[in-house]
Amino acid sequence: MSLVGKRSDQPAQSAEPGQRARVAIDLGAESCRVSLLRWPDGQPAIELIHRIPNSPVHVDGSLRWPFDTILSGLEDGLRKAAEAAPEGIASIAVDGWAVDYVRLGANGRSLANPFCYRDERTIASKDAADRIVPPEEMFRKTGAQPLRINTVYQLLADPAANSEAPWTNLPEHVLYRLGGRRVAEYTNATHTGLVDIESGQWSETLLQRLELSKDALPPIVPTGTMIGKLTGRLAELEAFCETELIVPACHDTASAIAGIPSSLVKTAYICSGTWSLVGTLIEKPIVTEEAMRAGFTNQGAAGGGFCFHTNVNGMWILKQCLESWRKAGRPWTIESLIAEAELCGDCPGVVPVDAPSLLLDDNMPERLNEQLQLCGCTTIEDCAGNEPAFARIIFESLAARYVAALSSLEQMLGEKLERIHILGGGAQNRLLTRLTAERTGLPVEIGDPESSTLGNFAVQLAACEAREKPLPAETVRQWAQRLAKARVQPILS
Repeated sequence: MSLVGKRSDQPAQSAEPGQRARVAIDLGAESCRVSLLRWPDGQPAIELIHRIPNSPVHVDGSLRWPFDTILSGLEDGLRKAAEAAPEGIASIAVDGWAVDYVRLGANGRSLANPFCYRDERTIASKDAADRIVPPEEMFRKTGAQPLRINTVYQLLADPAANSEAPWTNLPEHVLYRLGGRRVAEYTNATHTGLVDIESGQWSETLLQRLELSKDALPPIVPTGTMIGKLTGRLAELEAFCETELIVPACHDTASAIAGIPSSLVKTAYICSGTWSLVGTLIEKPIVTEEAMRAGFTNQGAAGGGFCFHTNVNGMWILKQCLESWRKAGRPWTIESLIAEAELCGDCPGVVPVDAPSLLLDDNMPERLNEQLQLCGCTTIEDCAGNEPAFARIIFESLAARYVAALSSLEQMLGEKLERIHILGGGAQNRLLTRLTAERTGLPVEIGDPESSTLGNFAVQLAACEAREKPLPAETVRQWAQRLAKARVQPILS
């Protein structure tokens, strides 16, 4: 597939002198988005240009991402960006979810659509890897929580015929397809479970012990690295003349944290989406046994330091319930469900949101009832009218899990947190936000639901301004502050 734009005769808006537009692509497990940053009247304005619905699909007994469809949708989005910004586009950067990857053939094209991290093929490969490198040792060496979704266990599950084929994680793969070098951006690489926590480079010791091909790995580059210029037919368009390809903080959580305009001193963050990531920024990694037992991980942050957080199952549970009800002819919108859930009376109980069965797809109301029963609570009949009760259980359970995660975090930091910053799509859920504030007793600051996009743009601007690596965290945050009020209405069409 080629990513191609088309010419536009649309007149340019006034722009800050010397400022061309910029494009941020955010790959999400539920939707992939193309956003445009322009400078009308010398002030930044961000518009959502294009959105591509996304979800994993079952193919021949495996769970994969429809990446061909995603790439085709991104082509449409880039065409729209070219039309909307005749003043020219200075750069494109891509962030997205971590751990999943694309294997490349001899021609540089993907061998197949990538597996979804939820695919169960890694159960056996992780068990085998644990006998070679115990999870405790893996955590000490990499700082990454040894979850079966990590890239390392996915690579070990690949067929022997693919084991030597080069690969790239998904955001970097999009940039590669646009003409960039094959690289692994640092924040995203730290999610693979193969980066040495001390050196920030691939761990040759782990590669040797696990018998993984070193030649298949892309070189690790710092956040904000320019990896080439846009090539192909798209580059022939006036808007895309000399457009730079930049790796932002390619992991969407690292981009989201970079997009927070306020200081994070003594502040916890909750990135609320398909997953809820609960943690804070730290200068040095914490790789104690206590941190591992509590489910915390150390992932690279834009501008240095580490995003220290634990993965909590998030809005995935609600989305799977909504899908079950849709199939049963009882469709709900999230907004109406939240409003009705707020009116529910007593909640019959809370469930452990990280229970393995709640990480799977299909039959989620039934899975929730199983968990209620295991907790000794009254179950709820899955019938019309009871949907808000299920939603209330999910939100109460998430708030309870946040309390436990923040308590563990404070214990490991040795200090009290003073506030919580909630960002991501879940920031718009007023009921969950209120429950979080009530259950934790901490003030809650609401961030931008598209914070990953803000962080993506902030890194692009900082990279073009600073040129030094790693990027100064303060420069990134200053750009995030300027962009914080730049959001305008989407111009989806």
